[in-house]
Amino acid sequence: MKKNLTFIGIFVVLIFGLTIFIGCAEKKSVVTNSVAQEKEVSPAQTAAQTTDASKPSDTINPNDSTNQNNTARGQSASVETTATAESSVHDINFDFDSSIILPDAREILKVNADFLLKNRVSTIVIEGHCDERGTAEYNMALGQRRAQETKKYLINLGIKESIIRTISYGAERPLDPNNTEEAWAKNRRAHFLIVP
Repeated sequence: MKKNLTFIGIFVVLIFGLTIFIGCAEKKSVVTNSVAQEKEVSPAQTAAQTTDASKPSDTINPNDSTNQNNTARGQSASVETTATAESSVHDINFDFDSSIILPDAREILKVNADFLLKNRVSTIVIEGHCDERGTAEYNMALGQRRAQETKKYLINLGIKESIIRTISYGAERPLDPNNTEEAWAKNRRAHFLIVP
């Protein structure tokens, strides 16, 4: 019995450590302020910027209002696209102490998958969340199982595995901080972050 408990303890610590390691590498912040939003640069853009850098400096005027307006418009469109994608994809909820996807959650995932297949998405981050009951280590492992089960279900619906990332927050980021059954039910969820 002690051997099994030791094995489970080591397993939970290993999962927790991997989750933190993967979570740190995968976290991306979404900036809603269009001025502060930075554009992602593709290899083609990097090459173009390198070519532009070799041109004389009077060719590109950083004070040109046209360039600033176009940049602001592009950043604003990027933020709007992210907001639209995330408002079109809905969270799913779980029963207490369970990572089994419920029938109503399956329907939500089918709608989510349909949206994701019809739109160009580069990354889907699935966050696993728990209510506050249980130890921190247990909730981290349960949140990871919830995220993984959700990922498997989306893959079975045709979403590419390579674009899906999972992370567990356990009980660290409650949707509703109250200590009621209703609040706990809201907090037992898988949340989606979409990068178009």
